[in-house]
Order: sequence, then C-alpha cells, then structure tokens
Amino acid sequence: MGTPVLLSWSGGKDAAWALHELRQRDEVEVVALLSTLTEGYDRASMQGVRREVLQAQAEAAGLPLLEAWIPQACDNTLYLQRMADALLQARLRWPGLHTLAFGDLLLEDIRRWREQQYAPLGWQTLFPLFGRDTAQLARQMIAGGLRARLCCVDSQRLDPGFAGRAFDVALLDALPGAVDACGENGEFHTCVSDGPMFLHPLTLHQGQTVLRDARYVYTDFHR
Repeated sequence: MGTPVLLSWSGGKDAAWALHELRQRDEVEVVALLSTLTEGYDRASMQGVRREVLQAQAEAAGLPLLEAWIPQACDNTLYLQRMADALLQARLRWPGLHTLAFGDLLLEDIRRWREQQYAPLGWQTLFPLFGRDTAQLARQMIAGGLRARLCCVDSQRLDPGFAGRAFDVALLDALPGAVDACGENGEFHTCVSDGPMFLHPLTLHQGQTVLRDARYVYTDFHR
C-alpha cells in the first residue's frame, strides 16, 4: 500500500484523469474523493454537477465520496472553514491521511494558493497533471477512453452553443484558438460518464440548459 491520498473531485475530466494517473503510481493510493457542494442546489459548487451524479461517479470509481458543504454566498474564510472540517473528518477515518490531490493543469497562482491554504492544516498537496501540454493531454484523455460532456460554459470566453457537447476530437478541432483545450482558464467544465478510472460507464441523460449570472451556461445531466 502506498501513501493514502484524498482527491478533490468536481465530477469533471481533470479530476477523473488525475485519479487514473494516480492509480498508475505504486507509491500512492487514492482512498476517497472529496467534493465541494453548494447548499440548496445539491450540486458541485463550480461545475454544477448533481450530487447524485457525483455519488454515481464515486461508486463507479470504487471509492467513497466525502462532501464539504458551503452556502450559496460563501467567502474564502467560510469556504476554508468548511473544507477544514471535511478534512478533519477524513483524517479521523484514515489516520495516516495527509495528502490532498488536485487535477489542476497549468495555473501557478491556483497551485500556490492551494499549497498555502492547506499547509497550515497539516496537509501536503499533490498535482499529478500539473505542467502538461493541455492540447496533448486533452487528446490523450479522449484516446484513453474518457467520455465527458460540457456541463458549464463561460459565455464571455466561449460560445454558449458549446454547452452540452461531447468532449471529443470534433470539439477540440472546433474550439477557438484562444480557448484552452482542457478549459483550464475557466472557459468550460465537464461532467464525466466513462473512462479507465471507472469500473463501468454511467448512463447520464441531458436535461435543460440555463444561463446564470448573465454569464455561465449550465447544461444539466442526471441519472
């Protein structure tokens, strides 16, 4: 058994591929997933993935899902307090657990922020995908069997018509040149339904597409 790792889980492709990559390493063992959910919405806080889908993804990955709940209006102090509470519960369940992994790809400021916030709580941070060429990584994910659809599009960065589309080679070819192939600058988020990190595929149904905050276009996916 390797060093136990808790993986931050959004329901999207980067977290899913981070799980796949970590499972290739003998020195670590992912013991659980941790999702941040928004109270009243029952969805992942940034991506808008339903709680029921997150739970189904965790079951397909063969891992327990831990949840950190935050209010709809949440400042950074309260966010970190809720995360600290969730991390404490995780450590009580796995006493040797002190490593938190993220699927971040290339934003140095986000990586530093995570390192600075979690170090005082006694947690090391791990970024298994960081620094990869995102154009190559996107195609590697698709070739490797990952299946996902765009569940959120920032309409100020990408045409809203991309919402709900499959994350596939055709989508990559259609993305404007200024848009990162993995949406790492916040252009889009995804919801994963299959991949080498899952024991079986999920059957997800596409629901409504709605505009929130006059900017973010969310496409709903449900069981």
